[in-house]
Amino acid sequence: MANASPDLDNAEAQRQLNNNNRPIGSGFWETECTSSKLFECSRIKALADERDAVQKKTFTKWVNSHLARVSCRISDLYNDLRDGYMLTRLLEVLSGELLPRPTRGRMRIHCLENVDKALQFLKEQRVHLENVGSHDIVDGNHRLTLGLIWTIILRFQIQVIKIETEDNRETRSAKDALLLWCQMKTAGYPEVNIQNFTTCWRDGLAFNALIHRHRPDLIEFHKLTRSNATHNLQQAFNIAEQRLGLTKLLDPEDVNTENPDEKSIITYVVSYYHYFSKMKALIVEGKRVGKVLDNCIETEKIINRYDALASDLLEWIEKTIAVISNQKFANSLTGVQQQLQAFTTYCTIEKPIKFQEKGNLEVLLFTIQSKLRANNQKSYVPHDGKLISDINKAWERLEKAEHERGVALRKELIRQEKLELLAQRFDHKTTMRQAWLNENQRLVSQDNFGYDLPAVEAAMKKHEAIEADIASYEERIGVVVELAAEMETEGYYDIRRISARKENILGQWSLLKELVAGRRTRLEKNLALQKTFQDMVYMIDWMEDMQVQLLSRDFGKHLLEVDDLLQKHGLQEADIAVQADRVETLNTAALKFTTIEGYQPCDPQVICNRVNHVSSCLEELKHLAAKRRAELEESRKLWAFFQELEESEAWIREKSSILGTQGYGKDLSSVLRLLQQHKTLAGELLAHRSLLQVRAHACVHVFISAPGKLTVVRVSFLNERIMEVKGEWKRLEDQAAQHLSHLQEALNFFQFSTETDDVVVWLQDAYRLVSSEDFGHDEYSTQSLLKKHRGVSEAIDKHRLHVVALRKHMVVLPLRYREQEVRMGEVEQLYTEVAEVAVLRQQWLHDALAVYRMFSEVNACELWIDEKEQWLEKMEIPEKLEDVEVVAHRFESLDQEMNSLMGRILDVNQIVQQLLDGGHPSSTEVRGCQDHLNSRWNSIVELVEQKKDQLDSMLRLQNYLLECAEIKSQIQDKRKAIDATQYVGSDLGGVLALQRRLSTMEGALSVLEPKLLHLQEEAEHLATSHPVRAMEVLVHFDGISVEWEELKRTLQGCEDSLMVASRLQSFIQDLDSFLTWLVQTQTAAASDQLPNDLEEAEKLINEHAALKEEIGRYEEDYERLQAMNELLESEEAPLPQAALQQWLQKLDVGWNKLLEMWESRREVLVQAHIFHLFLRDVKQAESFLNNQESALAHVELPTTVETVEAAIKKHKDFTTTMELNLHRIKAVIEAGESLISQSNIYSERIRERIDTLMLDSTHCHCLGDWVCEKMLMARDSSRDETQKLHKKWLKHQAFMAELAQNKEWLDKIEKEGQQLIQEKPELSPVVRKKLEEIRECWQDLESTTQAKARQLFEANKADLLVQSYESLDQRLGQLEGRLAYVDQGQDLTTVNKQLKKLQTMETQMEEWYKEVGQLQVQAASIPQQTQVKETVAGRQAAVEARMVRLIEPLKERRRILLASKEVHQVGRDLEDEILWVQERLPMAMSQEHGSTLQAVQQLMKKNQSLQRELQSHRSRIEEVLERAGIIGSIRSPEADCIRAGHDQLSQLWALLWAETERRQLVLDAMYQAQQYYFDTAEVEAWLSEQELHMMNEEKGKDEQSTLQLLKKHLILEQTIEDYAETIGLLSQQCRQLLEMGHPDCEQISKRQSQIDRLYVSLKDLVEERKSRLEQQYWLYQLNREVDELEQWIAQREVVASSPELGQDFEHVTVLQEKFTEFASETGSVGQERVTAVNQMVDELIDYGHSEAATIAEWKDGVNEAWADLLELMETRTQMLAASHQLHKFFFDCREVLAQIEDKHRRLPEVRARQSSTANTSTLQRLLHSFEQDIQLLVTQVRQLQESAAQLRTVYAGEKAEAIACREHEVMQCWKELLTSCEECRVQITTETDKLRFFGMVRDQIMWMESIICQIGTGEKPRYLHTLHTSLDICSHLHCLRLNR
Repeated sequence: MANASPDLDNAEAQRQLNNNNRPIGSGFWETECTSSKLFECSRIKALADERDAVQKKTFTKWVNSHLARVSCRISDLYNDLRDGYMLTRLLEVLSGELLPRPTRGRMRIHCLENVDKALQFLKEQRVHLENVGSHDIVDGNHRLTLGLIWTIILRFQIQVIKIETEDNRETRSAKDALLLWCQMKTAGYPEVNIQNFTTCWRDGLAFNALIHRHRPDLIEFHKLTRSNATHNLQQAFNIAEQRLGLTKLLDPEDVNTENPDEKSIITYVVSYYHYFSKMKALIVEGKRVGKVLDNCIETEKIINRYDALASDLLEWIEKTIAVISNQKFANSLTGVQQQLQAFTTYCTIEKPIKFQEKGNLEVLLFTIQSKLRANNQKSYVPHDGKLISDINKAWERLEKAEHERGVALRKELIRQEKLELLAQRFDHKTTMRQAWLNENQRLVSQDNFGYDLPAVEAAMKKHEAIEADIASYEERIGVVVELAAEMETEGYYDIRRISARKENILGQWSLLKELVAGRRTRLEKNLALQKTFQDMVYMIDWMEDMQVQLLSRDFGKHLLEVDDLLQKHGLQEADIAVQADRVETLNTAALKFTTIEGYQPCDPQVICNRVNHVSSCLEELKHLAAKRRAELEESRKLWAFFQELEESEAWIREKSSILGTQGYGKDLSSVLRLLQQHKTLAGELLAHRSLLQVRAHACVHVFISAPGKLTVVRVSFLNERIMEVKGEWKRLEDQAAQHLSHLQEALNFFQFSTETDDVVVWLQDAYRLVSSEDFGHDEYSTQSLLKKHRGVSEAIDKHRLHVVALRKHMVVLPLRYREQEVRMGEVEQLYTEVAEVAVLRQQWLHDALAVYRMFSEVNACELWIDEKEQWLEKMEIPEKLEDVEVVAHRFESLDQEMNSLMGRILDVNQIVQQLLDGGHPSSTEVRGCQDHLNSRWNSIVELVEQKKDQLDSMLRLQNYLLECAEIKSQIQDKRKAIDATQYVGSDLGGVLALQRRLSTMEGALSVLEPKLLHLQEEAEHLATSHPVRAMEVLVHFDGISVEWEELKRTLQGCEDSLMVASRLQSFIQDLDSFLTWLVQTQTAAASDQLPNDLEEAEKLINEHAALKEEIGRYEEDYERLQAMNELLESEEAPLPQAALQQWLQKLDVGWNKLLEMWESRREVLVQAHIFHLFLRDVKQAESFLNNQESALAHVELPTTVETVEAAIKKHKDFTTTMELNLHRIKAVIEAGESLISQSNIYSERIRERIDTLMLDSTHCHCLGDWVCEKMLMARDSSRDETQKLHKKWLKHQAFMAELAQNKEWLDKIEKEGQQLIQEKPELSPVVRKKLEEIRECWQDLESTTQAKARQLFEANKADLLVQSYESLDQRLGQLEGRLAYVDQGQDLTTVNKQLKKLQTMETQMEEWYKEVGQLQVQAASIPQQTQVKETVAGRQAAVEARMVRLIEPLKERRRILLASKEVHQVGRDLEDEILWVQERLPMAMSQEHGSTLQAVQQLMKKNQSLQRELQSHRSRIEEVLERAGIIGSIRSPEADCIRAGHDQLSQLWALLWAETERRQLVLDAMYQAQQYYFDTAEVEAWLSEQELHMMNEEKGKDEQSTLQLLKKHLILEQTIEDYAETIGLLSQQCRQLLEMGHPDCEQISKRQSQIDRLYVSLKDLVEERKSRLEQQYWLYQLNREVDELEQWIAQREVVASSPELGQDFEHVTVLQEKFTEFASETGSVGQERVTAVNQMVDELIDYGHSEAATIAEWKDGVNEAWADLLELMETRTQMLAASHQLHKFFFDCREVLAQIEDKHRRLPEVRARQSSTANTSTLQRLLHSFEQDIQLLVTQVRQLQESAAQLRTVYAGEKAEAIACREHEVMQCWKELLTSCEECRVQITTETDKLRFFGMVRDQIMWMESIICQIGTGEKPRYLHTLHTSLDICSHLHCLRLNR
């Protein structure tokens, strides 16, 4: 490439020549062609950009439609996929697989890693990515990003599409399959013909047709027109988006274009395909469901009936529950009783009917299940809420509500009774409180306080006693309020009256408190006023003492004494100020009493008089104090003025003596020192001047206000002293000004001398440097000298200003210093010589440096060329590919070396040209060296190009042969792999593996196919370029083609064979898994486990229902297996028919068996569940009966009226409950009978349980047996002796009494029988028969008994009466004996026994009284026999008298026993309560307060429970104490014990209550302390943990890790700052505990201080670690900035140090423009970056960074690199400017030479036209035009000469010679042109004259010929002038002849 510059020159010249020779038409045509090509290129680029934009938008929407599943979205396809995160998420959504987790971070390396993971996943999915790398995606390469997305769409959306045609069953895939699907779906639609995925979709009809085919209800296709494409597209896209849910990937303008994008349309159409394919599958499933629904219509009707009945029953239950659950009762005792009666009616009448409906509903559900089983359908499960279990639960809720209603009604009844008692107590207490309030109100209404302080204080103490009494009574008022509140809370019906009385009491109580508060306020006002008056008296006494001290007339004898008096007076004033504040406070306090409204403790006028007196005393005292201070101040000023005047005189004399002794200095330093001293003196003078002025004013003031009278002598003395001081001050100022002027003149002179000496010394040194004869011995030494010389030159330029400044300085010197002018001239002359010598030396150094550089570069280039020429000449092109690649690699490195060497050669040429232009002394040698180097370079370039061509040709051929071998081997390997994948196994896994391998194989073949096409093109090209080896090339490709076709045929055959095998293996595997499940499920359904309880039964039923759901899920698999079997039988596949048929038979049998087993198992479980429900009801019924029996068996007779009432109420409740339970028991029995009738598996056990409950029939049998037994006794008519008649009569009377009592039993049996007949009509015959039998037996018994009684009575009536009276008399005697002994009982038990005995006696007395009555009736019927009658009458009278006597003893005995019982009962209650209190007292007095928070909480809970227990037991204690108090008021020995118990219980109860309250307070305090300890422990643990974290020395390995640590630290710091709130709360808790005076105050304070210290130390550690991390981060950041800046400077240095100076003028111009832009950008950007780095470094160093030394080194390195870069840029700018000037000269020379040559070329044309043109004017114009062009060249030639002259002064050597040569050449050509032009001009002039002459001759000849013609005509002239003319012509012709 050495001849690049000459070639370019030749090409330029040839182009100019062609431009000059080209016709106008040809240029126009070429311009038009260029424009059309440019338009076509721009149009193609625009279309490509438009296609990319459409694809970007479409692919972005497609990606977002899939990323929406994971809540992600992208906005820019190119930017958002760069980090790889969104790409990974997209692939996870599409593939359904989990990709490796993306790497965190936003750096490029992280993005590359993430994208690599995604691309690796695609490669694993057999997705071929050609020329797509991770860096392309990260860099945002548009085309490759779009290609990657399209590849993903092909793999996951389009590749799965396969359509089979009906004619040839050909399988297509991917794009063809999608196109075929579109054609099939749009077949038959007018104007829709889909042949591609571009233009066929522009009108929008195709999209609408696809939608209309599948959803005709969405589009009216017949209304669409092809002309309205935008509307069609918009409608299709909107409907697909809104109605089908398909993302709108395209817009109408994207499709309705000239060339729609195919990939975008395919992407959108694929979404239609997937949606409609899925919709088709859903339609098929819908048809199957329809068939099942048709079969269930009939069953549904029955189910609806069940639902209606269940809904009605549930609705009734819910309504009933709502009504029963209503807890609003009547607020009166009568209303509650009525509600209880209504509730009983509901339970006995309405509820049993609904219970029967519930049983019928269960029967209906059983009927539904039976029908479903008969139809082989799934068992019916009622809706949620309508299950039998739900109805049972609802029924249970109903029963629960019934129970709650009954309980609530009973509670409400008890509550109403309690409220009545509370109202009575309230009325009694309010009456007592009313009287007490009235009395106290009268007492506090009196005001008698007294008129002095002691009387008021006594009244105050009395009032405090009244307040204490009233305060103690507040608790009793509270009792009334509590009673009213309790009644109001309980809702007492007469609460208005209660509230009115309560409000009245509270109003009077409030009024009393207001009266007390008002009286206290009045007392406080009186007390405060009396205290104020007392303080005023004390203050007046103090002010009188102070006035005596202020009236003193001692003002002092000198200054010190006056100062002492002032200090004492200041103390007195301070005391007065303090007392003044106190007086003001007293006056304010006193005056407040004059302005108050209402009560006033004193007359306001009296208060005002006292206040005015105190104020006047204070004002007088202040006036005296101010007057004395003024007098003392004036005295002090006078004595101070005398002292200051003496000090001023002494100072003035001192300064004047100093100025007189100072000189003016001997040199510059001494003068400067004297000036500084004088400046200090001037400052002192200025300060002292103001001081003197102040003193003078003070003197005047002293004269005016001095105490006493100044004498005239003293005044004149003062004036004289002042005038003397002023005079001395004036002299001192003049002396100072004169001294300052002399010092300034001396300073100017010495400064000038010093600067002159410095300049002379420096100029001498500089002259020695610039006059040196050393120019260096090589390039490095010369460059070093030049660099030093530049510094010296810059310094010389700077010193020019110093010389000028010295000249100006000399001018302003005083006249006595003007001898320095001569010296100044010498300095200026020396400077001029130094500047001239420096310029010459710089030029010499530049020339020497250029020569040294040129020779060194030339030597290095020639050495490299020699080496490479030898290598190239020896090198032979190898034929092996490995050797060829090695040689090619060497040539690549050779190209780089040649490029670098070419730059160096260009630098050499530039240097040579500069030397030649500068006229270097060695120009000839330099030019010869340059020519030799250029010739060597041209030869090596030609040799390299030749070798390269040979190498490329051989490399291409070898690559082709290698690719042929590789592809052939790949095809053979694929074929072998396909042969090896032939299906020989019998499992589905093998088939699927083979299918995957074949799919992978197809992907690999699709990759090979483009390679084959490329290989074919390459073979054709190589055969053309290498005809010798063409046969070899073509043979290789033919072999590959044959192998390829064979491979495709083998692959197709293998795919066909595997399709059938895969279906067969899949069917077998599904069948095997289904049979396995079937066996397991049968085992589960065949279980014989029975539940043991209700919970287990429900659990088994739920498990069985879940098993049914599982069977239902597998039913589809069963049908699918049947369908697959039919499909496989229809295909011609090698099926194992025998084995399959056997398996299928097992499948059918097993499936049916499973359904039967499930149904049977369900029946067993349902019966078990119902049985356990029955058992639960039976247990409840038995518990009811047991409770009733136990209640009846433990009945005790009440002994008091209260207990009797309670027993009656209890018995009523018991009766109601027993009636309710009776209905439940009957329902249980009926349910059991129903189960037995349904043949339940537990029928025997049910029967046993029913028998135990059938108490009604048992009672009937018992009654029948009893009647039979008594019938035998009644019929016993045996007669014994006479003396036994009375015993028989008595026994018979007892028998008759027993018979009367059991009459109720018979009535009860009859009622129950009638009720049983009503409830169970089917049992009425049996029941009636049984009742008739019992009634007949009873009637027989009664008649027999009456007959026997009559027989016994009639047998011996008289004897019987006598014996009866005797027996009765004996019994009365015994009773009287027992009454004679009075036993009051020793304890409660004996008293109760005595009462029972007494009750027995009274009962016997009543019976005996009745017996006497009967005996009297019987005695009346005795015959009138005198003796018997008298005996009976006597006996009767004695018995009646004794009975009358016994009545009073019985009553007295009852009274005594009841009183004794009450005493013993109270004693027992007191003992019980005392024991109860003593049991709880240790707990209340326990000193255990807990040592932990949990222990304290437990103790608090226990204490709170104890308090609640005490609160609930309080009423009991009060009741016992009240009863004990009543008994204790009686004076008796027993009452003394009761009183002692009463007092003990009261004390213990008060102690227990107080201790409980005290313990609660102590526990609260302990809880707060323990809570505080717990919180402090947590805080300490947290702070310790954070402190350990803060002590971590981790700093981060790089900037990113340090930044992460800093961010974490900032978050932790914020957490710690927020934790201050927790610390504050803890401190607040500590203060509260300390204020409470907690016993652990010291420990708590220590813990809090420890927490505070920990927190403060933690914050210090946080700040310290934050500082470390920030410093580390700043260091890394600075390091990164410094590294980047150094790299940037290094990159810029490469450009700035480039030796490239341009090969020609255009090249230099481009380089100069680029470098100018580069320098501007580098200067601005670099300076900003360097400044920023320096600023950062300075900030870090000022901050005190630990790495300050390293940072300073970095700063120095950056600044040095930046300075070097600036120097390099400046150097290159100068070199480019010089090169630009030189090449411009050469360029101008070439242009001028070209123009001169052009003119030379035009000269022959001018000469040719001269010979061919006969027109002189044309030749003149041609010559004039040519001369004008020559005249334009004159200016250019002159400019060229001037440029050459200028360049010769700069360049020397070869460049100067080249400049001279080129100038000489131009001038030579110019001279030749001028000579040629002159010759041409002379020729043209001559030719012009010749042509002019010939023209004139020709004109004359023509004229003469015309005249001759006229003469020869012979016509005579008719006129005179014609004659004359003819004569003239003739004479003229004659003359011509003579001339000839």
